[in-house]
Amino acid sequence: MSKFKILPGVFRKSGSGDLCFVFYKGGILAKKVGEDLHIPSFDDIKRLNIEYEGEFFLGELEEKSCFALEATKEAALPKEFGMISLHDVGAFMNEEVFAAAGRAEEILNWDEKHRFCGRCGARTEDKEDELAKVCPSCGNIMYPVICPAIIVGITKGDKLLLAHNKNFKNNMYSIIAGFVEAGETLESAVKREVFEEVGIKVKNIRYYKSSSWPFPNSLMLGFFAEYDSGEIKVDGVEIMEAGWFTKDNFPKGLPKKYSLARQIINEITSKKL
Repeated sequence: MSKFKILPGVFRKSGSGDLCFVFYKGGILAKKVGEDLHIPSFDDIKRLNIEYEGEFFLGELEEKSCFALEATKEAALPKEFGMISLHDVGAFMNEEVFAAAGRAEEILNWDEKHRFCGRCGARTEDKEDELAKVCPSCGNIMYPVICPAIIVGITKGDKLLLAHNKNFKNNMYSIIAGFVEAGETLESAVKREVFEEVGIKVKNIRYYKSSSWPFPNSLMLGFFAEYDSGEIKVDGVEIMEAGWFTKDNFPKGLPKKYSLARQIINEITSKKL
């Protein structure tokens, strides 16, 4: 599997053979080839007469340049093309395509929300030498917004803490996660989020790995931790149910395989439970 490579500071225009991540009203354009879904090429976009704006160079995937495009109106599509959700990109395509699609979504979302300066209100312009917006009136520079969030797998002996968030579909259970607050360390954020959501204290916090999570612009920082003290008491606002599970009695609904949450669960179950 070829890695998706981000090439910062490189600006190109899309052309024949390039991959185009086209978004419209939250969906992304996909092309069905046999039983597989693929990202369409610039040639496909041209043939379909798709009108778009906000073209951004993303990087390279499988030695092809990738671009993010925002369609300006709904297009009449032949049967082999369709709009799918970004979640479905992760479910039906490989992780590298999901990474590129996520970067595209984050950049287009940032572009839409920063067309005017937050300092003086003037209309912004694309900066010529890097991925940023600049205000021609006051000189304010705005970069793509990234929101750090922690996610943690908590063990208690041979058990793993799993919780059901009110926003989860299909009775899914996952591990605890939350955004890092201003002035807060990552370890402090882990302790605070766990205590706020399920009422327990944790210890031996250890960093695992990070992953982009484009819903809409998070950087997930994964951790392991061990139970220290307290009884589970869900907050009733975000978390509706929580409990300790062994790998033999996990809930049927778990996070998607491409998510960092699932990778943490798999790592813990393969080594500890």
